[in-house]
Amino acid sequence: MKRSRSTPVQDNPGKPSRPGEAELGADIKARVAWLYYMEGMTQDQIAQEVGLHRTRVLRMLSASRQDGTVQIRVTANLSRCVELERCLEATYGIERAIVIPEPREAAQVSQTIGAVLGAYIADNLTDRMTIGLGWGRTLSCALPAIVNNGHSDMTVVSLLGGLTKVSTVNPSEFAWRMADRLSASCYMLAAPVFAPDARTREALMTHPGIREIFHRATQLDMAILSVGDLSPQSTFAEYGLLERDELASLHRAGAVGDILCRFINAEGEVIDHPVNERVVAVDPRNLTGARKLVLASGGWHKYQVILASIRLLRPHVLVTDEVVAERLVETTG
Repeated sequence: MKRSRSTPVQDNPGKPSRPGEAELGADIKARVAWLYYMEGMTQDQIAQEVGLHRTRVLRMLSASRQDGTVQIRVTANLSRCVELERCLEATYGIERAIVIPEPREAAQVSQTIGAVLGAYIADNLTDRMTIGLGWGRTLSCALPAIVNNGHSDMTVVSLLGGLTKVSTVNPSEFAWRMADRLSASCYMLAAPVFAPDARTREALMTHPGIREIFHRATQLDMAILSVGDLSPQSTFAEYGLLERDELASLHRAGAVGDILCRFINAEGEVIDHPVNERVVAVDPRNLTGARKLVLASGGWHKYQVILASIRLLRPHVLVTDEVVAERLVETTG
């Protein structure tokens, strides 16, 4: 039976003002999602119920999945992934490994790992916690799944500088976007991630605000990191962060990828290279005191740098995909 709708109340100085257009839009989207996912109504029934065209209902349902209004979790894990998780924990001394099934398309790896990471973060939030963040595609994909369930006085700390040129999505915005979702204080490292030279980098490091971030990075409740490789699909290639000859030089020096934009070799050692002397970022070697260190990354082309990062960081939590997990299990930690 169609429910009657009350006539909107006119503004009255003695009463609270009506919600703004944005709030009303969010309320309608949430109502549409509730009717569809919780009450099992069809899209046509919902369109009639809320007085919208069916195509708009469909767009709202799609948007509610993308922005985190609706979060769907599969509570049963694939037995092979569970087996890999236990093997990773035993081999590398990891407290918790989370392995996602291999996606149908390689391009979905970052999105899927990010969604699982976001759910893990949301489940492990506490009052007054301080969270240190790296950046990248995988971490950005975690945002829709991160929900603050009433926790307060949280602090988010960006562990590295930002990009000076971007196209569509700025991965260095991850920290303040997450802080906004958590209603948390945010400390940004307001400098480019690569200084033009080592001397400029040292000068930047004397800034009181930057020194405070480095100090806070030694007192983290949770550090959330991802890794980058040197493939044509890497962030460095996409955004042109380094010159081609610099990337070639890093290859020759034995670099397999980076963590917090510091390049490491296959043994998990930060290499001696001029690029590393220009990085405006917290040194990953200084994060081992974090109460919970989370490493999230995947894709077959990142296997070598993920292994190297495990050797360097000894993370408490690893989130990766089935293909990488299988290769890691075959390798001695």
